[in-house]
Amino acid sequence: MKIEQLYTSCLAQGAYYIESNGEVAIIDPLRETQSYIDKATKSDAKIKYIFETHFHADFVSGHIDLAKKTGATIVYGPGAETTYKIHSAKNNEEFKIGNIIIKTLHTPGHTLESTTYLLIDENGKNHAIFSGDTLFLGDVGRPDLAIKSDLTKEDLAAMLFDSLRNKIMTLADDVVVYPAHGAGSACGKNLSKETIGTIGDQKKTNYALRADMTKAEFVREVLDGIAPPPQYFAKNAMLNKTGYDTFESVLKTGNIALSSQDFEDMANHEDALVLDVRPQSDFIKSHIPNSIFIGLNGSFAPWVGALIKDIKQPIILVVPEGKSQEAVTRLSRVGYDNTLGYLEGGIDAWISAGKDIDTLESISAKEFANRVKDGDLNILDVRKDGEYTNSHLEDAQHFALDFINGHMNEVSKDNTYHIHCAGGYRSVIAASILKARGFHNLVDVAGGFDAIKTTDLPTTDFICPSTL
Repeated sequence: MKIEQLYTSCLAQGAYYIESNGEVAIIDPLRETQSYIDKATKSDAKIKYIFETHFHADFVSGHIDLAKKTGATIVYGPGAETTYKIHSAKNNEEFKIGNIIIKTLHTPGHTLESTTYLLIDENGKNHAIFSGDTLFLGDVGRPDLAIKSDLTKEDLAAMLFDSLRNKIMTLADDVVVYPAHGAGSACGKNLSKETIGTIGDQKKTNYALRADMTKAEFVREVLDGIAPPPQYFAKNAMLNKTGYDTFESVLKTGNIALSSQDFEDMANHEDALVLDVRPQSDFIKSHIPNSIFIGLNGSFAPWVGALIKDIKQPIILVVPEGKSQEAVTRLSRVGYDNTLGYLEGGIDAWISAGKDIDTLESISAKEFANRVKDGDLNILDVRKDGEYTNSHLEDAQHFALDFINGHMNEVSKDNTYHIHCAGGYRSVIAASILKARGFHNLVDVAGGFDAIKTTDLPTTDFICPSTL
């Protein structure tokens, strides 16, 4: 038996390759599927089943393409309805893969069709669960993402409580837990950086699995502090439910080199969004006017999904050399399939063609501290709410980058804003969006709050009430 976790850090997502005696099961595959086929081919094995733990909201799964290419059966849990052919499994239904068995445990709560898959090894022992978004390490799935459901998030949270107590916590402590996500995912609020654990460890450390916890306490604690879901979540869930274009077709139409003139024409006449995915230091030095920065060197796809409202938005790319295919691929993972090409030769070709460029002022934390001491500044903190609450500069204005589009009326084009995040990535994203909306008096604070904390500027820090 072979179990391989295929973890994609930028999505904080785990897919799984399971092989036994010439047969393979794939759980929650990524949009690009060739790597799974290559693994099976290398082992002279056949992909028999594709198990989906639920209708994913944070990425577009590759289950449909993989099934078409391999003839494998797509398996969802009870109640799943799709526009393509699937096997909707019954609770406790068993599927044989070589010498092992995968058993369906219906665990509604994150969504109604959410299912945990229990792997029973060659000796008949419960070996591992593939828990999807039902159970994470350190947390459980948020119960507010079910699409087209008449149930409230409180109803789903109560279901999740029962699923965990009746289906998962009854398993032996040594059963391995393979979740769908780790730290950085918006599918939970307290996910561990670890990506593999055990039932026993989770009973000891996961707040949601406390033995003495009542259902009412569980519902309250799971829902407490949960941020609104990113706007693209419902759109991705619907794509996973109804289908999508093949990854190969998206790559074919998106990974096209465009001359500077063709690129400019698309930006001006086809309403294409210019998306600059280079490192933020390069964007700061020179960029195409009105372009939006979201760098490949960060959590690229989730930020695209959070900030670009129209999933069908035509997009043209400014990329580092050799990174065009990666950019198109990572956009497709969250359903942004309407990429029309990339700037051939990059920003240097644009400059050589005599086209206009723009820059962004960026200063060190030390220079920022000096400016604060010299006079009043408009400071804009674009970190998440929890980061801001934990510690922030006195008199800083705050709204999270995630929801910048809803806060445009809170900033003035007449003022100069010094913008910071935690490390310098998100602040440049925020500045690019503001610049594209006509805000040009902007200064980025390089290194963000991490660097600011090394200065002697005073901060307002959160003090836990229990320590008062």
